[in-house]
Amino acid sequence: MQDALDGAVEKGAVGTGAVGTGAVGTVVVGFSPADALAPLAAYLGLTGPVLSDPDRVLYRRLGLRRAPVWRVYSPGTIARYARLRLRGVTLHEPVEDTRQMGGDALVVDGRVERLWRPATPDDRAAPARIAAAARDRAARRP
Repeated sequence: MQDALDGAVEKGAVGTGAVGTGAVGTVVVGFSPADALAPLAAYLGLTGPVLSDPDRVLYRRLGLRRAPVWRVYSPGTIARYARLRLRGVTLHEPVEDTRQMGGDALVVDGRVERLWRPATPDDRAAPARIAAAARDRAARRP
């Protein structure tokens, strides 16, 4: 697990560089092409690096799996889409793998210190939880 980020850097999936000093920096990695991630980053107001990993090298190295169809398209998800359609929202055909699970990692000096793998597509680590883990790690740092 600790070599996952280094391996992805070697394979070209992840860029290197300092991300903030004295604070927890954020690096976002997606598997969409870079030209698709750029507008998303702008829309979300992301200020850190947003990296493209279309071959999902980092995803595999971190053990981020694909969800089963029944978990992604659960009755609750289908109901949500139905409510959106009833309100007149245009739903677009997915352009990428909707079953690829994401994840969150605390990386220090290129090493994965803590990894959160979601059980479901909407089960992500709360930012406060990740920040607390980063503070705890910083307190233990020599």
